[in-house]
Amino acid sequence: MDRSKDGAPEGSVIAGVATGSDFLQLRIGAAPAGGRAEWLAGELRRAIADGRLPVGSRLPATRVLAADLRVSRGLVTEAYQRLREDGQVAGRGRGGTVVVAAPMVAAAGPSPAPAPDPPSAPFAAPPARDVFDALRAAPARIDLTPGVPDLASFPRAAWRRAERAVLTGLPAAALGYGDPRGTPELRRAVVHWLARNRGIRADPADVLVVAGTTQALALLTQVLRRDGSTDIAVEDPGSLGVRQHLQYWGAATPPVPVDADGLRVDALRASGARAVLLTPAHQFPTGVVLGGARRRELLRWATACDGLVIEDDYDAEHRYDRPPVPALHSLLPDQVCYVGSVSKLLAPALRVGWLLAPPRHREALVDAKRFADLGNAALPQLVLAHLMASGELERLIRQLRRRHRARRDAVVAAVRSHLPTATVHGAAAGLHLTITFPSTAPPDAALAAAALARGVKVHPLSWHGQRPYGRPGLVLGYAARAPGELTEGVAVLGEVLRGG
Repeated sequence: MDRSKDGAPEGSVIAGVATGSDFLQLRIGAAPAGGRAEWLAGELRRAIADGRLPVGSRLPATRVLAADLRVSRGLVTEAYQRLREDGQVAGRGRGGTVVVAAPMVAAAGPSPAPAPDPPSAPFAAPPARDVFDALRAAPARIDLTPGVPDLASFPRAAWRRAERAVLTGLPAAALGYGDPRGTPELRRAVVHWLARNRGIRADPADVLVVAGTTQALALLTQVLRRDGSTDIAVEDPGSLGVRQHLQYWGAATPPVPVDADGLRVDALRASGARAVLLTPAHQFPTGVVLGGARRRELLRWATACDGLVIEDDYDAEHRYDRPPVPALHSLLPDQVCYVGSVSKLLAPALRVGWLLAPPRHREALVDAKRFADLGNAALPQLVLAHLMASGELERLIRQLRRRHRARRDAVVAAVRSHLPTATVHGAAAGLHLTITFPSTAPPDAALAAAALARGVKVHPLSWHGQRPYGRPGLVLGYAARAPGELTEGVAVLGEVLRGG
């Protein structure tokens, strides 16, 4: 019952174009004469078997595939019917014809499944480039990973309202390629946001919108390397993830010690580096604030050697027991490159941040952004700008501060109860705190591995140092967990430390 479309032989070349379909790259000309329906059914069976048509996927409508192949609709219908009789596809009314079962493929021989990595695998060796991917993939009942905001608090309703408002008034031209620096709306909103919350005075033309802090660091590293600067000094201890990104893009990262007043500028001067990356408002991971005398000394260093200070202001909006700390950029904008993002405010998945660079680097950074990706996606920028301008984001931060303070208090109380020999650092602000133990305690990587084996995920402090810190410690994020979970997680850490 192989029927062909009237007026044209199936599988022929019509008007100089070979008949075929983009769907599975089907070419009806390869089918044997008189057996085209069986050939088509066989091609579909092979696609289902090898995974090109997985269970749940929908086949094209019979009239669409028939038109593509220049054959009669009855031929395609017949091929689909053969698959229905085999039980591999089923009709779903308006949902079309759907793949419902794949054939069993005989294995060439027994092939045992690879043994899964043990839960402690991320801590089994010095951290590799993919260590954070491995740690995220490791299952845990209580995840105390630092740097993660309360994702359940993402303002979905406010985001939907803002998205509707943006789309309602959005001209068609705004859907084209835009300014690689970012949309004017978001750059204006960022300027006003920084003026209100961080004391920074800037112009929208000074703002470069980037895909998070990590892209800002990538662009900066590339620009500095082209200028002949290959060293970017970093705090020690300091963020392992940040250090990995700098090193990936070719920067050397000489370590500069951090003490109770923050980065030691004398050690920075001795390093010979002309650029330094630091977290002055809430140092990661120790939580110390760069003191006033150190700030003045740092700015004198930058002025004297024409150095560049890269200010990572990653969580400055989250503070509980102390007044806000002015941004370094507000004091010396010609020597300070300011980096911020919404990863700790809303969600890392948005991949939106901003970079305010000194004039001498601005044009090169815009070029680097242009040739990296032509600019961030415009729609999320416009929605975020609406949230910032409407005051919705500030209302959210006020709510989050109350919630985070309660969670911070729960962690501190649990540490005092279950880890009485531990010292708490950096609890006055941020989304994490660090605890250190006496030098007689086990290595912190071993503690983190044992905690993960019991379902609690933390960072060992030693991950974040290039040199020995002196005491073992753990870095605990608390923003994303309820107080009861935090207490339970710290109790598990107490059991691990006692060897129970």
